[in-house]
Amino acid sequence: MSRVEAQHPSVTLKLSGHLAVIEPDRFTPGSFNLIVDGTPQSHVNVDHPDELFFEYVQRIGHVIDLIGEVGEPITAVHLGAGALTLPRYVEATRPGSRQQVVELESDLIDFVRAELPWDKRAQLRVRHGDAREVLGKLPAGLHGSVDLVVVDIFSGARTPAHVTSREFYELAAPLLSPRGVVVVNVADGPGLAFARAQAATLSAVFDHVLGLAETQVLKGRRFGNIVFVAAHTPIDLSWVSRLLAGGPHPSKVVEGAELRQFMASALATTDATATPSPLPGRTVFQIGN
Repeated sequence: MSRVEAQHPSVTLKLSGHLAVIEPDRFTPGSFNLIVDGTPQSHVNVDHPDELFFEYVQRIGHVIDLIGEVGEPITAVHLGAGALTLPRYVEATRPGSRQQVVELESDLIDFVRAELPWDKRAQLRVRHGDAREVLGKLPAGLHGSVDLVVVDIFSGARTPAHVTSREFYELAAPLLSPRGVVVVNVADGPGLAFARAQAATLSAVFDHVLGLAETQVLKGRRFGNIVFVAAHTPIDLSWVSRLLAGGPHPSKVVEGAELRQFMASALATTDATATPSPLPGRTVFQIGN
């Protein structure tokens, strides 16, 4: 047994073979990190699930906060579970929300449920399977009624190619309610070729797209996360100032002409051209044993 396994709860996932470990956050009592294949995938504050830790997750939380009225229940589909940080956040801030969570690694869900159980009152259904396959088989009753689709899918440190294409996003598009948004977490590094292609791909499927990230990441100066928000209907421009005010700082919202400039000559990704997201350098995640 390794030192990590001896110190903290862990499981080797059957499908990927990745080691998943839950470690306590040394600085925040009651909080835990889920680390998969050496990559921090989720941070959960069990006592205060309305508190979000990772910067990109905070940005997604701000987007969630702007859907409808404050505290109003929503219908959400989460593609990629991790430790269910965002489903817990939705339940804490919008009690009574109906949520579907899709996760390929069934034993990861079992592991998280055992070590970091969520509120049993939550109307939360977990569906096991590949996100793209399950997305295409969701009940017809969900079409046109989903307020939030979160795409945060990683196998280890990379997003698989088949959930980055135009054909994939076309499966999500019919789910959206008139106020619905698709929120996509994109990880990329210098040059931002992958992120630019994702912006072009979303723009090929949805009429309205914006990007939100730390300014140095948007400039392509370091590896990081860009949160893209896509919708069929215009995104309220008051969102821009409120997303910026929400932090973390410094941050920037890219939309309209600036987003088109960001995409430059990038082409929409198709199933035929899709590739996994780039692998971060060794220094991006510093996880000690």
